[in-house]
Amino acid sequence: MAYAIIKTGGRQYRVAEGDTIDVDLLEGVLMHADGEKITHGSPSVSGATVTGEVVEQRKDKKVVAFKYRRRKGYHRTVGHRRKLTRVKITGIKLGSKSKKGSEKEAPAAE
Repeated sequence: MAYAIIKTGGRQYRVAEGDTIDVDLLEGVLMHADGEKITHGSPSVSGATVTGEVVEQRKDKKVVAFKYRRRKGYHRTVGHRRKLTRVKITGIKLGSKSKKGSEKEAPAAE
């Protein structure tokens, strides 16, 4: 089963075809693996693409931060809800120019 590691919004996700993930925005493919063949980039694999379809736009759970100073009469509640995009991964393609991490050839000895 082929999978890829993508970086989005400062986080890294391991995705395969048919997976559904929540992301902020998409940036690039960091690694691709298909069985025993592993391709990695520095920092990303050139020409590799992960395609997906947008399922829905939604908000995440509410995050509440409570600020408090003891004995000062100060307290404040702040919070937010992240806006997320739910994406279903439909395909992973490796470009023609790629760096093979596991298939490095040693120079021929003469």
